[in-house]
Amino acid sequence: MNSFMINEKTTIRFAEEKDSALILQFIKELADYEKMSEQVSAAPEDIAETIFKKKYAEVVICEYEEAPAGFCLFFHNYSTFLGKPGLYIEDLYVKERLRGKGLGKALLKFMARIAVERNCGRLEWSCLDWNKPSIDFYKAQGAEAMNDWTVYRLQGEQIKYLLR
Repeated sequence: MNSFMINEKTTIRFAEEKDSALILQFIKELADYEKMSEQVSAAPEDIAETIFKKKYAEVVICEYEEAPAGFCLFFHNYSTFLGKPGLYIEDLYVKERLRGKGLGKALLKFMARIAVERNCGRLEWSCLDWNKPSIDFYKAQGAEAMNDWTVYRLQGEQIKYLLR
């Protein structure tokens, strides 16, 4: 499954290396929406290297009326309890002016198709606590919040500090 036509106006396709700058543009737009723009340090070369050469993640692009409208960046994780792989959505984003046209739902459905095709036991993602529009959207799709779990992170120098 390389692409999926949703309707005459909407297509979702797997990204290619030539999309690296577009992917970074979407990442920056999402970071701006999430009030985290200052945290984006990636360059198009980083995207090309880590996604398309090293294959640490995958990306699908949603196009509306033949123009880029949104994206989803994801990668595999693993459930020891299920003994199966899962898919983790790192970013799911639709341009603000195109929201309400079913593009987010189409991206999520596309991800569900991939999860089923790959025999994944879970499809997971995180959402900022203040992002009520997204939370409402995810709940409307049947998603459940994992309120008993807290995400922890080591980043940059913190990782190196742990090695001391």
